[in-house]
Amino acid sequence: MKFKSQSQKSQMPEVNLVPMMDVVMTILTFFIIVSMTLTRGKGASVKVNLPSTQAGASQEKAPQPIVVTLDAQGQLYLGKVPATLPEIAPQVTAYLQQDPQGVVLLKADRALSYEKVVQILGQLRAVGGDRVSLAIEG
Repeated sequence: MKFKSQSQKSQMPEVNLVPMMDVVMTILTFFIIVSMTLTRGKGASVKVNLPSTQAGASQEKAPQPIVVTLDAQGQLYLGKVPATLPEIAPQVTAYLQQDPQGVVLLKADRALSYEKVVQILGQLRAVGGDRVSLAIEG
């Protein structure tokens, strides 16, 4: 028979809290991430039934822009007529003086160098100020 010696005192069992805290933090992180992904789409937009309108119901007539086209070879056109920048400048000035809401629209081919487009755009802005726009697709 074996008796307990006095040197062996009964030890109280200990609960190690570090692994339990690791599990709790992992679960908390999981729920935070899940809740963020579930609410991301809902809070960003509000569902609204927008009214519809008939096409062309606007009372205000949009100004017709004067179109300057720059093709892939670098040739300028005013409307559909080939022209040079010195020929275009007085016509653009007259158009903008006649129509205070008028806009000059530059349509440049995407094959052109950026430098060429910016050069023509800058020269048109010197004539038309802030009413010169660059047309883009889309």
